[in-house]
Amino acid sequence: MKKGLFFCLAALLVAGVFVSTLAFGADIELAKKSTLEKILKRGVLRVGMEAGYQPFEMQDEKGNIVGFDVDMAYEMGKAIFGKGGEKKVKLVNTAWDGIIPALMTDKFDIIMSGMTVLQSRNLKVNFCDPYYYIGQCLLINKKNAGKIKTYHDLNKKGMIVVSKLGVTGAFTAEKLMPKATLRLFKTESDGALQVANGLADAFVYDEPQVRVFAAKYKDKTVGLYTPLTYEPLAWAINKGDPDFMNWLNNFLRQVRGDGRWEKLKQKWFVDYLSKLAKKQ
Repeated sequence: MKKGLFFCLAALLVAGVFVSTLAFGADIELAKKSTLEKILKRGVLRVGMEAGYQPFEMQDEKGNIVGFDVDMAYEMGKAIFGKGGEKKVKLVNTAWDGIIPALMTDKFDIIMSGMTVLQSRNLKVNFCDPYYYIGQCLLINKKNAGKIKTYHDLNKKGMIVVSKLGVTGAFTAEKLMPKATLRLFKTESDGALQVANGLADAFVYDEPQVRVFAAKYKDKTVGLYTPLTYEPLAWAINKGDPDFMNWLNNFLRQVRGDGRWEKLKQKWFVDYLSKLAKKQ
């Protein structure tokens, strides 16, 4: 009886070791397939973004892509490749409506483009921990200052509200201002210009971008910054990659903790907007 019990325990122990070995082997194979390993072997970090979302990513007067997300990507490059790693970051300018399909078909390794975490998007991609929080806000023409105080004043027939195609500003306008006429544009600049030129009553968009346009068109527009929504922004990667996700979340904690994140926030969300306002 004791001998039989001994053999049963031994068999269970061997089976446990075998299963653990299989699991460990599977983990190793999964790690080898990680995007992080591909980046290291390739020697280039490919970053997808749409260069039209100020001050996160945009083109300067020379045509260079600059902004908060761009500088953060360069910091990421240095963390992966070491000194000079920012030179190994390749920015891939991509139209917004095709940016998730482009990630899924390996056109780049990560989306760093002020993307709001939506459950519908999360079905296709995985999101890292949020790196910024925003809300939808309103840009109105100065002639309506005092008349339009909240989105309730826009939810009427005859009101014209504008935003960009396929973004949360459009979704917010549809939900909160269903009685107004909604017009959607391919770029946020086109939408804001409608308000500046008096062709629309309000532009609905992310708070940082509304501040940019309020500074750019300071003589014609006013920003209403009470947030209409709560939206975390996060980097997106392909599904099934726990190693890359772990690395990115730890990188984010590091840059938040050592002050780099705050310096970039000051550079793009304070200093840049101040310079923009002075230029106009």
